[in-house]
Amino acid sequence: MNRIVHFEIHAGNPERAVKFYRDVFGWEIEEWRQPGVEMRDEDRYWMVMTGPETEPGINGGLVFRQGPAPTEGQPVNAYVCTIGVSNLDESLDAVLKAGGSIALPKMGVPRVGWLAYCKDTEGNTFGVIQPDEKAE
Repeated sequence: MNRIVHFEIHAGNPERAVKFYRDVFGWEIEEWRQPGVEMRDEDRYWMVMTGPETEPGINGGLVFRQGPAPTEGQPVNAYVCTIGVSNLDESLDAVLKAGGSIALPKMGVPRVGWLAYCKDTEGNTFGVIQPDEKAE
């Protein structure tokens, strides 16, 4: 057991973050609401569906950031999730077009694939990998 089963993305501007992840990866993201309950902004929550339950991977959530955003050059201080894609170059272009940035450019991981690290519109770091056993 002991596997990661859920992730959370922290965002100063959740609507902007939702747009980023929808535009770049096509994720389904919907705000979670309890009927009859008025939620304060800082308590709102979005459910993130990264793909079909029949495929490997996990789903998660998106929440309002409860403190300052990461600063440029700050070391990573949380788990970094890596997203599997079929075309890394297209995904990196989509990240830039959606307002994100490249934190560490494309590199080969021998016999695994092509990997890059990016930042979303909220300053969060995430990995993107294209499987390729011929990568060096």
